[in-house]
This record gives sequence, C-alpha cells and structure tokens, in this order.
Amino acid sequence: MARPQARFVCQQCGSVHAKWTGRCEGCGAWNSMIEELPREAPPQGLSQGLSKDRRGGRPLGFVGLTGPSMLPPRRRTGIAELDRVCGGGFVPGSAILVGGDPGIGKSTLMLQAAASLNRTGVVLYATGEESLKQVALRGRRLGLGAATARLIAETCVEDIVGAASALRAHVLVVDSIQTMHSQRIDAAPGAVSQLRECTAELVRFAKSGGTALCRLSRLPERG
Repeated sequence: MARPQARFVCQQCGSVHAKWTGRCEGCGAWNSMIEELPREAPPQGLSQGLSKDRRGGRPLGFVGLTGPSMLPPRRRTGIAELDRVCGGGFVPGSAILVGGDPGIGKSTLMLQAAASLNRTGVVLYATGEESLKQVALRGRRLGLGAATARLIAETCVEDIVGAASALRAHVLVVDSIQTMHSQRIDAAPGAVSQLRECTAELVRFAKSGGTALCRLSRLPERG
C-alpha cells in the first residue's frame, strides 16, 4: 500500500502546499508550514457500517420529529437572550460557537448556562483557559456554589471527548477552542491545523452521541 502523501499547511492563513517552503505563498508568513498526513481511514461512523437504506439517504418528509410542536427537544439555559438566539435552547447533537473579544464575559455566561443546564442532564465544562479553582471562584461570585455541573481542566481534545463519553454528558462546554490540541497534529494550540482538527473531533462526538456542544472562541486581535 502506498504511503499517504503528506501536505504542508500554513498556520497563519490555512493554505495548503505540496512541499515545504520557508515562506507561505498565500499570506507571506515565514516558517509557518506544518506537515500533515491525511487519515489512513475515514473516522468510524462516517462511511463504514451504514445500512443500505441510510446510504441512499431519506426523503425530507420521512424524517420523524418528536414533541408537541414537531420540533427537536431543546435544553433551555434559563438565560432568556441566550435561549432566544439559539432558537429556544440547545439542540442535542448541535454545535454552537460563542465568539467575542477577550474579557467580554463569554466564560461567565457559559458557566451560568452550564449550572442551569445541569438540571436536564450531566453537563461537562472543560476549561483550558483557567484552573479549576479560578472557575470555582467565579462560580461562587455568581452565586453558583451549589451547582453540580462537572468541571475538568484539560486541553487535550481526545481526553475531553473521553471524559464526556464516560459521563454520558448531555452538554459539553469547551473554553476555549484556541487552547485545545489534538494528539494527531504536530502543531501548537491555536494553529490553523489544531483548530480544524479539534473542531472536527468535537463535532463528530456531538453528532454521534447527541451531545449539545458549545465552543468558546476568542476573536483575533485587531491590528
């Protein structure tokens, strides 16, 4: 079997090159190329083991929706504006991105939401930005000292997915995606390759297990 062909991805602009060069032709950045090897096999569940009827898809009208309003069940956070922009709450299997400038309150908002959502099922809050003590102190300032949402201080996306799977978490909050890294990619957290791989891994987990995923993301600094 032929060896998978490597490619080189710029960690500044994401452009792909067939060979390594010191300067990216796309954005002009120096020493930003990281070698990537394509997967030897597609992720389990994407194309393997599908039944014959699933391979051909299903008609739109055949897909059954449950609930009195014929809409998927949603997990309400109890925060009116957050629920409104999410269409009434978090949908199982959905992936939500909360982005904004540093310090505007993304972590505070999602910590409050996690404490409230824990009433509907297990919630796992994975923090890569702060320690568990820092998160707990913020929770106490917000009056969430009695909250039972689970916390984990981790930056390895495979370990986070493993913990969420073991807990059978209904909701997974990742704070923030820029601090996460995958063991499959040889690049620093926050690099284009890491962001792409970590996001793909988290979304696959959410879709396969019906977990509502919420990722926090810092907007890039303005020049």
